[in-house]
Amino acid sequence: MLDNAKTTRWTLRFALLTLLPLALLLPSSLLAWEGKAVRIVDGDTIVVLRDGKEQVRVRVYGIDCPEKKQPYGRKATRFAAAMVGNELVDVEHIDTDRYGRTVGIVRTLKGKHDLGEALLQAGLAWVYARYCTRPVCSRYVQVEAEARSRGEGLWSEQMPTPPWRWRADK
Repeated sequence: MLDNAKTTRWTLRFALLTLLPLALLLPSSLLAWEGKAVRIVDGDTIVVLRDGKEQVRVRVYGIDCPEKKQPYGRKATRFAAAMVGNELVDVEHIDTDRYGRTVGIVRTLKGKHDLGEALLQAGLAWVYARYCTRPVCSRYVQVEAEARSRGEGLWSEQMPTPPWRWRADK
């Protein structure tokens, strides 16, 4: 009886020590969920209705749009609203930020279009290099560079101020 309890305890410890680290290595795509984008806060923050009842504030991963009072801030908000407003979206959970928001890659359910990439392509966002560390970020950097070279959106300005610098100055 005592040996059986000892064996069970060791089996549980082994399972926890083995499976827990493996669970941490799971791709974030396994943490994806669907919902309806019910509010666009600004270009890179939306509210998604999850399971028809829980409103989740989602910060778009890897990008930073101009603030509403900055040039192109309102345009970024309108762009996000046109793309995902009242639409079903897929949120690939990456992290939770210090404000309690889900940080994730947001894609339209129809077509699987990436909101962050679309904002970069339109010249309405910067890659947020400080936080953008996933493999998708190399694509984001490329898309931003292409928008810059075309003079899209905020890249038509001589020296657009990144939102993180703008916020620091306020």
